[in-house]
Amino acid sequence: MTRTSDITPEAGQGVAFGLTAYLMWGCFPLFFALFQDVPAYEILIHRVIWSCVFLIGLVTLLRRWAPVSLALKAPRRLGRVLGCAVLIAINWGLYIYAVETRHVLQASLGYFMTPLVNVALGMIVLRERMMRLQGLAVVLAVLAIIIQLLLLGELPWISLVLAFSFGVYGLLRKQVPLDGLSGLFVETLLLMPLGLLALAWLSQAGLSHFGEAPRTTALLVASGVITALPLLAFAGAARRLRLATLGFLMYLNPSIQFLIALLVFREPLSPVQLTTFLLIWAGLALYSWSAWQGRHPVAAAR
Repeated sequence: MTRTSDITPEAGQGVAFGLTAYLMWGCFPLFFALFQDVPAYEILIHRVIWSCVFLIGLVTLLRRWAPVSLALKAPRRLGRVLGCAVLIAINWGLYIYAVETRHVLQASLGYFMTPLVNVALGMIVLRERMMRLQGLAVVLAVLAIIIQLLLLGELPWISLVLAFSFGVYGLLRKQVPLDGLSGLFVETLLLMPLGLLALAWLSQAGLSHFGEAPRTTALLVASGVITALPLLAFAGAARRLRLATLGFLMYLNPSIQFLIALLVFREPLSPVQLTTFLLIWAGLALYSWSAWQGRHPVAAAR
């Protein structure tokens, strides 16, 4: 039976915002694949700098300086925000590297794993009670990693680092009383000095691609803008939808990445990798069923 709260115009707008956010995130590989001969670390530097510049204008336009000012005046909170900033930078940088080296399947697997990592971190760090289905879901994820390690002789390290960096980021982010827009702005603001220093060093060493060609320069600036746009759409969805609904929409992001990896980038999918995905998907099905029954809130995506 459909609940009335899920079919209101407000909820319809929320679904539209949610679909926009997750479709944009899912299509990120297509954008980062446009860069030619620009290393991942340089793209990351510009993503931080131009995100911050764009968010300065956005925060000013939306008159959202109050929560930002409060955060900057609380040094104790800034420690956690700095931790969030470092983790999200690692996540961003590794994701760009995965696209550049055509490991989008591993990136997709990492974001499929993230909700299960959140459950495990909640149990280990926050001492949250893990339901039976959630425990089984985590076991299936661990089994998938073990199978890949034993049969392929290597860990899917990109998947693991992406999942754990974003999982720990979410854990720290819950302890910071900032909304998505303000939080991202403060995080990029803390990384901005390091980004500017790195850019100055690249320019001094003659390694910078910024200004080298109009197309590359435009893409580097745009990398900051596209970082903020899906976040704004997600914020609009979060205000209008139940957390469980957002959780189900979240799977669109890695699903689109999975299809892009196979159909656009033509990445090979071995039987062992397929088995890994099937186990993760089975774990997500159990996790989603548990969340749908109201036994545990589904964690929101980035």
